[in-house]
Amino acid sequence: MTRPEPFEVIVVGAGPAGLAAALYLARFRRSVLVVHDGQSRALRIPKTYNVPGYPEGIAGVELVQRLTDHAVEFGAVIVEAQIRSAQRSGKGFMLTSADGRRWGSRALILATGIRLNQVDLPHAEHEAAIRADILRYCPVCDGYEHIDSKIGVIGCDSNGAAEALFLRQYSRDITLMPHSHSELSREQITELDEAGIAVVQGALRSLSPQGDRVDVVLDGHDRPLSFDVLYPALGTRPRSELAAGLGVVVADDGCVDAGAVRQTSVPGLFAAGDVVEGLDQISVAIGHGALAATSAHNWLRECDRHTLQAAGRKKPS
Repeated sequence: MTRPEPFEVIVVGAGPAGLAAALYLARFRRSVLVVHDGQSRALRIPKTYNVPGYPEGIAGVELVQRLTDHAVEFGAVIVEAQIRSAQRSGKGFMLTSADGRRWGSRALILATGIRLNQVDLPHAEHEAAIRADILRYCPVCDGYEHIDSKIGVIGCDSNGAAEALFLRQYSRDITLMPHSHSELSREQITELDEAGIAVVQGALRSLSPQGDRVDVVLDGHDRPLSFDVLYPALGTRPRSELAAGLGVVVADDGCVDAGAVRQTSVPGLFAAGDVVEGLDQISVAIGHGALAATSAHNWLRECDRHTLQAAGRKKPS
């Protein structure tokens, strides 16, 4: 669909952050469009036990569907499309999709998420390993589910060391494998040793998921190392291209500043979720969505002079 008149707010991204923002905006009685490419990282979660209110766990697909249905119930419009560009247009924004569709809005919330730096496995094999719970990318999300497991961490710098040390509280059997070469300082090596974490050198040659374990082959080792679960600590790539294209300064790691949930340097532009600097968690993303939506709503109110401040009156104490 293409709408000639602008929506009040467009949200790019339909993960927990974008859908929470859409729900709040719809309940603020704003016309809101969510445009997404179907690539929310949450959709890949087999089951998470880290979302408050779901002690029995919930699959990512089900969670996203529930959030979608909730937002639509209150009037949000949701369209699947790959946004190719976002530009300023008058006092608002104009978005263009890869297939040529265009949508305008007065305010814009970017909830575009991140891309994982993944280990080198064929896609089907990679996703099957995730579903089998032997390949994980978020120790904060699911370290608890691997208490007393034999855990391997792949990472060539301080990220890998930090992840191994974090996971140490769940298991005594932690092995850190530098991805290609070691960039660990002497202090980090000492800290890992004192924590009882093994550091095994050797460039990664191959990974082989085996149903209930992952075998890792390193250069210089005759036999593969086997782990109940493997955590690659290879970093992420925030999907901040649209933000940068609109003039928002992004950090060296590609993240948008944490203050973007309330405002950016571009009037009417906000951000939420994993693309924002901070803790990449579903609960944080939902909170970001609520904050960004409320910020966008209040910004529109000020533009329309619907606030006490805009009307020149003192706010009640």
